[in-house]
Amino acid sequence: MKRQLVVGKQIFGKKASFSPDDVTRIEAWIKEVELSIGKNFGCNDFKYDRLPKEERKKRGIDISRRQYNKRFRLAARLEQKMFRLAREQFKRSLTLASKTRLAAKIGWDDFSSNMDTACFIAYYVSRCNLRSIFTNTSQSRPYDEICECLMQRCLRNQEDVNWWAIAHVLPNSQVLSRIDDEQKGLLLSSYFGLMQDAALFLRELWEANQFDSEMIVRRGNDSTTWNVTAGAWNKLRDGWISLMYEMGLVQAIEKMCPGKVLRLMAADVAFWHKQSGGDVHPDTFVWNKLPRPWEILNGEADCPKALVDKVCNSFGLDPVKSGWSAPKPGKHIEKFSPTPELVHGVDVGSPILASAFRKAGIFSGKAAKNIASDTTVDEIRRRHWLQQEYRREENEKQNG
Repeated sequence: MKRQLVVGKQIFGKKASFSPDDVTRIEAWIKEVELSIGKNFGCNDFKYDRLPKEERKKRGIDISRRQYNKRFRLAARLEQKMFRLAREQFKRSLTLASKTRLAAKIGWDDFSSNMDTACFIAYYVSRCNLRSIFTNTSQSRPYDEICECLMQRCLRNQEDVNWWAIAHVLPNSQVLSRIDDEQKGLLLSSYFGLMQDAALFLRELWEANQFDSEMIVRRGNDSTTWNVTAGAWNKLRDGWISLMYEMGLVQAIEKMCPGKVLRLMAADVAFWHKQSGGDVHPDTFVWNKLPRPWEILNGEADCPKALVDKVCNSFGLDPVKSGWSAPKPGKHIEKFSPTPELVHGVDVGSPILASAFRKAGIFSGKAAKNIASDTTVDEIRRRHWLQQEYRREENEKQNG
């Protein structure tokens, strides 16, 4: 809102000395400048909320009617823009949560406190942000062989690792068992708070759209916003359920167990499924039978764990393995494969190494070819040693 705040300073005469995307301070600033024209925050009706001449005179507002109207209109537009900005920021927070859970809430001090911690979080989050591929099978999961290697490093040096930071992105039993109860409570509060916000937004989208019972996109559906919000709900719900089980609060889950939210599927992918002998995923039937998550959190409907288990079993679905009523058991480790997102984010400082990568097909994102010769590797090592020797000699010269 930089441009709008500049105009506001020119009209109201009060400088906005803060970031133009800080919604909290923008709201406080708008309320303050509105006091100068006797306007109440949220009262923006040009016909009914403006003060008449006598009332303005009584409050000491000594400006012309034209100037008063100009300020009133600007204040109303500033409020509208502020609410739009806040809504888009909320949608962005859901987008981040749909990929990486609470990674955006990790502070720099926690992230940088330990090298093993930083390496695992950075790599795992980058894997979580990989683009989906067009397929009629399941997507590749983010936890791959490199993640497992980095996790083993963390476990070997677990006393120095910041498990609190890792728990923001990977809240499984292996990680949660290494943080204290206070930290678990803070995470639980963060997860459930965002779940409530996501549930309210899901209700708004559900009521504004006409969704198919098989959750296939139809003309007019806002599939992008729905899928992002549904993904955020599912990620946050998984973390919340893992924490509840880790803290021994299974009784609470038995009384209230909100289900997953299904994403909308593209019609061509759905057709592809049926043409290849597949059918609607069993999760779809469970979704249609259970109460909506926003109804459960709002107290409008009951959804105990027993009901979720019963509905899942009726459609031949294991409620635990499918993650409907408990954390998924075990972990699946994907085979490592180089991706364009990964290799394009690596700064290759050695021309020889870059050439070897190119010949191996690394930059294509396909399976790497094992064509790097021993002479190439020896040459890289030799040049690296020469570079280190050159730097050492330069440092000795500078230090006398």
